Amino acid sequence: MAGGSMAALGLTAAGCGSGSGSGDGTVTIRYAWWGSDDRAKRINQTIALFEKKHPKIKVQTDFQPYLDFWKKFNTQASGGNPPDVFQNAIGFLRKYDEKNVLLDLNEQVEAGNLSMDNFRAGLEEFGRVDGKLLGVPVGSNSMALVIDQPVFAKAGISPKPGWTWDEYHDAMARIRDTQGRAGDSGLYGVMYLYDLFLRQNGKAFFTEDGLGFTEADLVDWWTKGFQGVRSGVYADPKKVAQIRPKSAVAAEIAASEFTWDNFTIRYTSEGKSQYGLAPIPTTDGKTTGQYLGSLMLSGSRRTQHPKEVARFIDFMVHDPEVAKIMGYDRGVPATTEQYEAFQPTDEVNKKIAAYERQLVETRVLQPITPHPAGADVCEAAFLRVAEDVGLGKRSVDEAVQQFFTEAKTALGS
Repeated sequence: MAGGSMAALGLTAAGCGSGSGSGDGTVTIRYAWWGSDDRAKRINQTIALFEKKHPKIKVQTDFQPYLDFWKKFNTQASGGNPPDVFQNAIGFLRKYDEKNVLLDLNEQVEAGNLSMDNFRAGLEEFGRVDGKLLGVPVGSNSMALVIDQPVFAKAGISPKPGWTWDEYHDAMARIRDTQGRAGDSGLYGVMYLYDLFLRQNGKAFFTEDGLGFTEADLVDWWTKGFQGVRSGVYADPKKVAQIRPKSAVAAEIAASEFTWDNFTIRYTSEGKSQYGLAPIPTTDGKTTGQYLGSLMLSGSRRTQHPKEVARFIDFMVHDPEVAKIMGYDRGVPATTEQYEAFQPTDEVNKKIAAYERQLVETRVLQPITPHPAGADVCEAAFLRVAEDVGLGKRSVDEAVQQFFTEAKTALGS
């Protein structure tokens, strides 16, 4: 959910390249990603398949939790030795491109080592920045409200597309009053959700070169969040922090949580209940502000093996067997080959597929908000400062001033 705290560190692209070779023509590339143990298990299976089909390319792996991943990545990139290929997200593209870390994959597409054909819903454009291809989507996802279904059912709550924020708040209060737990884990620190709320009201979290909202907007958002914590509608931040990395929903502290739809898989592996996806609340009963997001694979500009990196990425986004192994762990598969290869049979993945299908069919999706360089720093600051508000460490006014100070520094505005 949050960006890495490494952003305050300096970063250069000096140093030696990554990857290695051997006398028989075999090369080794390094691949790093963030995620859970379950994701690591699945990815390692796909790597074994890749190495079987490409015996002259070996893959060394490394995975970390989200924040730890970016701390380590920044250290490696600062020394000029980042992984050859790594998991990436839109909030980091401009930042690391400006620091000469990312490989422009256009040359490999032209050479036939990487295909950008057969991507769904325009996702082939998702990793392009100023004409450069800096990331290739592995899947699509969108924000949703993950719910503990039995708790919602016992409270008599059945969210429908187009439900309003007033209806959402009433539902959270009903869960608190009837089910003995908070309605939500705490929405006030989720930057991507706040972005949707702003988009519903004709604004956005980011413009191409800065923030797209005012201090007064954020005062209103965090004031409501603070009031929700104090009233018990949102979970106690202290309890949420104590059970990390387990989610508040799986730990039965809260009945719902705003996050990416494909994370439903995580809740099922962590918790004992049944979990589902509810629609994003709206301001006007229609507009959700949603868009398709995506994890991506990017290459290092310092790699000694750009061709092998491109072939690895091509395999990971096009090979049908990869989709059967990964399922929807990284979102609904981005290419038609993989989308058609994996037909979910379990209830969790069926719910994810149905949720995204409903978004497409109801035509609520909009273009994604631009993410300028420094977006990751803003996200980290937003989460941290919002938590301070929830814990009572800062007043709302102090927190808003702190966030805007940090954000303006990060964005150079």
